[in-house]
Parts: sequence; structure tokens; C-alpha cells
Amino acid sequence: MATAGYGTALGVIRSLHSSKSLHHVYYTETRPYNQGARLTGFELIHDGIPATLVTDSMAAALMKTKGHSENIIGVVVGADRVAANGDTANKIGTYALAVLAKYHGIKFLVAAPRTTIDMTTRSGADIVIEERPELEVVNIKGPVVQINPFTREKEIVEDSTAEISIAASNTCAWNPAFDVTPAELIDGIVTEQGVVEKDGRGRFQWDKVFHVDLLDQAPAVGEAKRIDMLPDGITPQVPVSDQLTSSENKSVIDRR
Repeated sequence: MATAGYGTALGVIRSLHSSKSLHHVYYTETRPYNQGARLTGFELIHDGIPATLVTDSMAAALMKTKGHSENIIGVVVGADRVAANGDTANKIGTYALAVLAKYHGIKFLVAAPRTTIDMTTRSGADIVIEERPELEVVNIKGPVVQINPFTREKEIVEDSTAEISIAASNTCAWNPAFDVTPAELIDGIVTEQGVVEKDGRGRFQWDKVFHVDLLDQAPAVGEAKRIDMLPDGITPQVPVSDQLTSSENKSVIDRR
């Protein structure tokens, strides 16, 4: 799985669910790897948390049409790296969700252990994003599905996989593995030591989780740090942000 133990973004969701403060979860597929559809979905179903899968392109319509009726009050995402100013690199598509959440007045929270906060990276501008092969966008791989001849229902064939093309031949594709969400679009960063929020000047107050000045240790602007697609680390239990506990029957949007 992506994380061990209680989880990051899913840790927040599990905590809300266990306290009976969560009505429903909408989780994105997370193209092109579909970690959301495959991994997040598996964990939500396993834990018995009411959830609905949506494609990445449905997020805006979801917030507009169901934001009020379903009381969607938060978007919770993980992080592959958080810069000293709060800029956050995560799976591609996270930045778009943050923009949509801002427009629709929905809280946007990053859930990450302190080890993900990079004290030597001044801002997201210093993170070099890995670009992956085109084939990962134009092809898709998954288990084989067949029709049961007796029930006529679709079933997954165990221990089987197939790769198919979903684009025209000779299609060119751009495939950045991550994007960077600017700190100004992030309402809070949930860590194992508590929720980091902003001061009156819009700056994250790291003293709640660190006893050092992050920017004092940051390199000069322009000294880029590369971020590659690596397995997520082990994550301790994440407490729930007070920003998501103001009402009952809440729904949240999750992105792995």
C-alpha cells in the first residue's frame, strides 16, 4: 500500500469516520496511475467508509452540484514534499483541486508527516518535477474482466493483467508525475504533531511542529531540488484538523 499504519490523507478520513463526523467521501481516480481508484478505493471499502469514486475531471462539477447538498467542507490530500514556505508537491492534479476548492469556498488541507516537510527547500520553485514516459498516459494496465457465463455478471480474473491503448496511434503526451500547490491555496497542513496553520500575514507557523526556523536552513533561491516518483514513507497517526469538525454529516474529497 502507499503508506503504513493509520495513513496521511486517509488518516484524517479514518479519524473523522471513527468519531462519526463524516457522512461521505468522494475520491478521485488519480490519473495516469489510478492510485486513487485502485489503492484509496480498496482501503475505503476495506474500512467500511461510505465513498464514491469520481474521475479527476469531475471534481469541479462535484463541488458545484453537490457541495451544498452533500455538505462538502474539505479536500484532503497527501504530499510528497512540503517546502519551507508551505508550497506542496503531490501527485499531478492536486494543484487543480486546490484552485477549485478556493473558488468554491471549500477548505483545502494537506496531510503529511513532519519528515515530508523539507527544511532545506525554500519554495516550490526549487523543486524539479520528474517527467514520466508518454506510454503511461496513452496506455492503461489492469486486471482482466470477463463475463461469468452463468450469472452474466462481470468478474475480475484473478492473477491476470492486461495493457491496452486508450489513445490514437502515435499520440504525443506530457506526463509530469507531480505538481506544486502554492501555499496561498492551502488552509492547513496536518502532521502527527498537530495542524500547522497560517498567521495574520499568511505564513505557516512551523513552531508548532518544529523548534527551528526553516528558512534559516534553506538554500539560495534557484538551487533546485529534484523530486522523483518514489514510494511514500511510513506515516504515523494523523490527528484531525479542527477546521473539519464544525458540523455533522460532512463530506470530503480525497486525493492520494
